[in-house]
Amino acid sequence: MKKIRSYIGRSVAGSIAVVLLVIVALDFISELVDQGGKVEGNYTFSEVIIYGLLSIPSSIYDFLPLASLVGCLIGLGLLANTSELTVMRAAGVSVLQIIWAVMRPILVFIGLGIFLGEFVTPMTDQYAESRKAIALGHQSALQGQRGVWNREGNEFMHFSAVLPNGKLFGVTRLQFDDEGRLLNSTYVESAIFQGDYWFERNGMKSSLGDEQVTTEYFTTGSWQSELSPLLLDVLVLSAEDLPMKRLFSYANYLERQGQDASEYRLAFWQKALQPLATASLVMIAISFIFGPLRQVTMGFRIFTGVIVGIVFRTSQDLLGPSSLIFGFSPFVAVMLPIMLCALIGWVLLRRSI
Repeated sequence: MKKIRSYIGRSVAGSIAVVLLVIVALDFISELVDQGGKVEGNYTFSEVIIYGLLSIPSSIYDFLPLASLVGCLIGLGLLANTSELTVMRAAGVSVLQIIWAVMRPILVFIGLGIFLGEFVTPMTDQYAESRKAIALGHQSALQGQRGVWNREGNEFMHFSAVLPNGKLFGVTRLQFDDEGRLLNSTYVESAIFQGDYWFERNGMKSSLGDEQVTTEYFTTGSWQSELSPLLLDVLVLSAEDLPMKRLFSYANYLERQGQDASEYRLAFWQKALQPLATASLVMIAISFIFGPLRQVTMGFRIFTGVIVGIVFRTSQDLLGPSSLIFGFSPFVAVMLPIMLCALIGWVLLRRSI
């Protein structure tokens, strides 16, 4: 039985690895084409390639569930086409034993996804975005939608570029009173975190009085804020690219500031439940091989896997924002498609046993 488990595991793991390689390669090429249209100034084609390479860990993390689904269909499908699964069943190997043999390599890929999502992709994505911003020259001034915004009480902040070591470029801070009138604005070229405050370099502060505007320039200064580098890293990336720890802490920070944190709560549950999502999609794949896709061609299996993956992802993408609009639990929005997949897979497997 040990050899059978190892044989099934190698077949499934190899298929998942090949599918993941193909998908990530296509996504990398697509990223190069997309970023190639933004080449200007110091953002050369070599910088585009570096940006694409830094995006690979995030691409692997995003496509792991789909690759697991399609790879499982291919790996088990090859065994079904050569009647090896039939021979295994005739030799006394139960369906549950085959499921466990499939799940063993899946757990390795799930572990890889957790590692990438928590420790690798936040760093590589932030470095990629910061490197791109600096290459395009966005660190020099406030430039519309470029950079990131944050609010703390009555103060609004804009950062043109944020490096992973906690260094900021192009910091603009706008201070308002309780009635929404602008009191002062501060711009500094760079700032770096020094334990419990931000050390500023080369800045200017404009104060708005009743009759005049007073401007003062300074070489160095300090700025007190609850915004630490760990929380600041959250602003650079979209919510779905952040690790669970930072999502949780930033959601609490937003709530302390009286702001809506539901987007980050939703992203937290999407990442926390992704292992279950992968397992449920694999359950669907296994049930298809033992059920309706037992005798079909490999191409049809791949097509079916892609369609199921797209439907699953689309349902999560629809239910997630719906939970923000209609106010029901983000946990329910993320968990519902997972439970539905697991239920369908279990019913189909029960029929085939």
